[in-house]
Amino acid sequence: MTATTKRLFEGADWNFQTLQRIYDACEETALSELGLDIYPNQIEVITAEQMLDAYSAVGMPLFYKHWSFGKHFAHQEAFYRKGLVGLSYEIVINSSPCISYLMEENTATMQTLVIAHAAFGHNHFFKNNYLFKQWTDAEGILDYLDFAKGYVAQCEERHGHLAVERTLDAAHALMSHGIDRYSGKKKLDLRTEEKRARERRLHAESAFNDLWRTVPTGQLKSAESLNIERRRQLLGLPQENLLYFLEKAAPRLQPWQRELLRIVRHIAQYFYPQRQTKVMNEGTATYVHYRVMTRLHEQGRISDGNFLEFLQSHTNVVFQPDFDDPRFSGFNPYALGFAIMQDIERIVSNPTDEDRDWFSDIAGTGDAMAVLRDVWANYRDESFISQFLSPRLMRRLRMFHLHDDPKESAIRVAAIHDERGYHRVRRELARQYDVGFIDANIEVVDVDLAGDRRLLLRHTVANGAMLEEADARRVLQHLADLWSYDVLLHEVNSSGKTLTEHLTSPSASRVAA
Repeated sequence: MTATTKRLFEGADWNFQTLQRIYDACEETALSELGLDIYPNQIEVITAEQMLDAYSAVGMPLFYKHWSFGKHFAHQEAFYRKGLVGLSYEIVINSSPCISYLMEENTATMQTLVIAHAAFGHNHFFKNNYLFKQWTDAEGILDYLDFAKGYVAQCEERHGHLAVERTLDAAHALMSHGIDRYSGKKKLDLRTEEKRARERRLHAESAFNDLWRTVPTGQLKSAESLNIERRRQLLGLPQENLLYFLEKAAPRLQPWQRELLRIVRHIAQYFYPQRQTKVMNEGTATYVHYRVMTRLHEQGRISDGNFLEFLQSHTNVVFQPDFDDPRFSGFNPYALGFAIMQDIERIVSNPTDEDRDWFSDIAGTGDAMAVLRDVWANYRDESFISQFLSPRLMRRLRMFHLHDDPKESAIRVAAIHDERGYHRVRRELARQYDVGFIDANIEVVDVDLAGDRRLLLRHTVANGAMLEEADARRVLQHLADLWSYDVLLHEVNSSGKTLTEHLTSPSASRVAA
């Protein structure tokens, strides 16, 4: 059999039989040569408009309705029609089965690249990385999204579109502060959450008796019985998960509003690992598609012309503008992740003396895929960069660290890629991917239950980065509307000194009834 007769396709055209051949060939390399472990795959071919629709709903196929998704869709569509932005070749969902959407406009070469990238690269990372194992439920997410979509629609019928929209607006504004950042919480089981939500609703409906609303609530507890420590213990304070606190403790929220907060909170938690693994996730998928496409070319299954088409797309994906290029906006996660993973392969297979000094545990061990699979499973972006960014790669990428202090008259070059600067450059770059460093540390610290029920929050300022005044005011307004009473936020430094404070009262058309 000649190389030509073994080819998966000729030219750019494809059909579903071609896609099946492409998938089988990619699977053979991904599983047998790279040793990937994946969820079952579900491949769907969609139009550009459907891709735009998926964009608008953060890539989720069954998301509930909200005006912000339509706004995002109109924005993306207008820019796409004018040729100002392009569309991704694919979208992949962290679910089991793992759903990969392919654009029908893609050529056969691009469909091969996308299948290798999404259906095998991303899929393996979703299934094996410890953060996804800890915080997401791939088997339950689609059922839970279906439940959430139906629940939001039912709430709109029962309580009105405006009331539901106000609650979701407020919940979305607090979404980035609706996650658990540290281990210790049990893993999400979204199918169980869905079942419990249905049971809560059925119980509330079966036990409802309008007379109970007239029963006296008794005397208020004395100030002594609500001392500070007891109060904080009962409310689980301090609490960094603001949506969780409001869901459990906001005094005037209705049960359906608490359920909406719970839905938004669970979805925020589902996306939390992706925020921490952007470089690793895209680097893994790029490394896998590069290895698979190269192997298919070596086997003669794709032609030289198809391979050149792939290399052009791949080069665009990993393009990294220089720091003085007008297009520079930071590191391209595809480029950085792919470069580090190729460097790990080199260190494992063909190390230098410098590599042996810096990476004595992996240098020269010989099995690059075993090392990479271990890295993909046990690291996030911050630890990945701080552990595996090598001096050689820092020199190749010409890295340096700038120190920008408002108290100084000029920006200072604090470190460059030399013996004195390697550790500092690597440490400072890794910190830029540490969500514990870049996210504002805001906690609920107390509630004045015996007085005016004012909610007290504290923002511990790190590295002098205080909240932007206008944004803080808008987000606190949503928080006050859900809480139904005043909200006071103190911004304090590391020694506890108050730098500024923000006080917000609920609006007249507050969310809570």
